[in-house]
Amino acid sequence: MLALLREEWRQLVTINPSDRPWQMPFAAALASGLPLLVGAWFGHMDYGLISSLGGLVFLYTPNTPLYHRMVSLMACAFGLAASYALGLISHFVPALMMVALTFITILVSMVCRFYRVSMPGGLFFVMVAAIGAYSPTTVEQVPLRVGLIFMGALLACLVALFYSLYVLRRQAPQPVAPLPPASFDFVVFDSVVIGLFVGLSLVLAQALHLERAYWVPVSCLVVIQGMSLRAVWTKQLHRLLGTAIGLLVAWGILALPLGNWSIALVMMLLTFVVETAVVRHYVFAAIFITPMTILLAEAATFGQGPPGAMIQARFLDTVLGCVVGLVGGACLHSPRFRDVLGRQLRRLTPRRLLP
Repeated sequence: MLALLREEWRQLVTINPSDRPWQMPFAAALASGLPLLVGAWFGHMDYGLISSLGGLVFLYTPNTPLYHRMVSLMACAFGLAASYALGLISHFVPALMMVALTFITILVSMVCRFYRVSMPGGLFFVMVAAIGAYSPTTVEQVPLRVGLIFMGALLACLVALFYSLYVLRRQAPQPVAPLPPASFDFVVFDSVVIGLFVGLSLVLAQALHLERAYWVPVSCLVVIQGMSLRAVWTKQLHRLLGTAIGLLVAWGILALPLGNWSIALVMMLLTFVVETAVVRHYVFAAIFITPMTILLAEAATFGQGPPGAMIQARFLDTVLGCVVGLVGGACLHSPRFRDVLGRQLRRLTPRRLLP
């Protein structure tokens, strides 16, 4: 037990080295913050918040030559808008919300694993889909909302272009590595299991009558994606700790008399801090990820209820998602579970798709 506690403490206090230039977090803050500034200027902060979700696509910028990184970003922009659109559509049929998010998670995980998309992987695709699924809207507003997130993604691609032109003059890009062979277990089996447990977390959230439980599937996905059972355990522990502290920070921010302009500036500052810290210390980054996500999803409804209820709801969402993600990670890394379920899944898969 003492050895385990020492290892947990070592994992908690370890600060990883990073060669990420400061211009990258600054550009990420611009990509997500400029739509908010435009929304504040025109008095439509709700539109700015939706477009800001599209700005998250900047974080998928690979360290490759310019032609490759721009094509990759445009593909991610389409995927982000499509995920949000499917999430919005599922809002009108609550019974299908779980099916839709499960399908999105499986599909996104397969594509990201096949093309070896680096972190954050499928996280933001699932997050925007979950936020869309819990966003109150009408059928007539769906094209407008999808267009707004796509415009935000295009603006992020433009920011990435100028950032890339600058940074590629200072350091050489990495060559485009050929894709390794895609195995059935890594691409198909893992993605199906991850999607099923993300869907299960949403079923439990609905059974517990949690309101706007978009953070449940996101927390589940973050935890279950660990490369080993040890990584899964560490990730859920760090996420719970970082989220608990982050909710206190969020409570303090929500207690401030925030206007549209101040919300935009706070969001840009949080994005800069998160992208600077996330590669060095995940717990510290999670402290600021929490208020940033709450602002993204809840800023349009500020003042409609006590902030304490919102903070409590997001903490319950995180605990539920982490518990389901931990169970899913244990199953995903269990040889017996993989053998039993893998045989059944191969039977259902057409022979031409098997390696």
